[in-house]
Amino acid sequence: MAHTNSNQKIHQGRNIKRFREMLGIKQEVLAYELGDDWNQKKISLLEQKEAIETKILRQVAQILKIPVEAIENFDEEQVINIIGNTITNNDNGSVVNTYPVFHPVETILKLHDEKIALYERMLKEKEDMMLRLEKMFDKK
Repeated sequence: MAHTNSNQKIHQGRNIKRFREMLGIKQEVLAYELGDDWNQKKISLLEQKEAIETKILRQVAQILKIPVEAIENFDEEQVINIIGNTITNNDNGSVVNTYPVFHPVETILKLHDEKIALYERMLKEKEDMMLRLEKMFDKK
C-alpha cells in the first residue's frame, strides 16, 4: 500500500542542491551557467526556496542534464520513510531478505550497462564543466 501525504510539499530548492551535489557541481559553476545576473549567493538563496519559478527550474534542469520532473517530484523524506519501513535491523546487524527476487542475466547486464552509461555521462559532464570553468577563469 503506497503512503502519500498530501500535506507535505516537495522542497524544490533542496532538490536542486541534492542533484547539484550528486553531480559534483559547485554553486559558482551553476551560477556561471545560469548567466551574468547569477552568483554563488543567489544560488544559495535559490536552494533555500521551497517553490521555484518554472522558467528557472527548466534552466537548472537543463544545466544539470536531469529531467525537470526530478526537481519537481523528488521527495527525500518519502524515500527515507520507504527505506525505514522496508528494512529491519536484526540483533546481529544484518538485513535478511526472506523473499529474494532473482533477475534474469539479461536484466542484470542491461542495468549494469545503464549504470556504466550514466557514470560515463556524469564524467563527461564534469569534464565539460571543468573546461567551462577554465574558460571562465581565463576571462578574468
